[in-house]
Amino acid sequence: MVSANREMAVYCFDALIAHYNSEEAPPPAFNEGQHPLFVTWKKVVNGSEPRLRGCIGTLEARCLINGFRDCALNSALRDRRFPPIQAKELPYLECTVSILTNYETANNYLDWEVGKHGIIIEFTDPDYNTKRSATYLPEVAAHEGWTKMEAIDSLMRKAGYGGAITESLRKRIRLTRYQSTLFTLHYSDYASYELNFFN
Repeated sequence: MVSANREMAVYCFDALIAHYNSEEAPPPAFNEGQHPLFVTWKKVVNGSEPRLRGCIGTLEARCLINGFRDCALNSALRDRRFPPIQAKELPYLECTVSILTNYETANNYLDWEVGKHGIIIEFTDPDYNTKRSATYLPEVAAHEGWTKMEAIDSLMRKAGYGGAITESLRKRIRLTRYQSTLFTLHYSDYASYELNFFN
């Protein structure tokens, strides 16, 4: 069982900095493997609450090295919700890497625990008859202080659904729950890690 660790977060910083310098990232200090994963960037300014700057991942198992490199760059530069992260923001960044595990099909849309499970919802938009899906990592609902119902309704909006959210629509949701291990590294810790690693 592979857990998220410091070396994975270091590699995400390496990949982003290599991109700014138009270089190849150095090889990572962790082993290959295949897992679903996410990379989240947050920005900390003046000791305030970290603000989300990008979060992208894959719910399918991917080779960890390529997966972390691609998701580090995509979440930093291509998350449509935010402008791309600029090199001058680096000192304020923290990177959280997540490895997703224990996928289970839930019995209904409330069959999960806030703070323990991440959730994937899939449903058919009754207005357009299109399939919609979205996910929140395990820490999101707890961080926002949401009830399960509030998390579900927010996730339906994240999936792009703009119509009325009714109980009958919620009951038609197919929910998959999962767990994750995560590791968060601030840029200052990354910089001192690199210093110690190469000295």
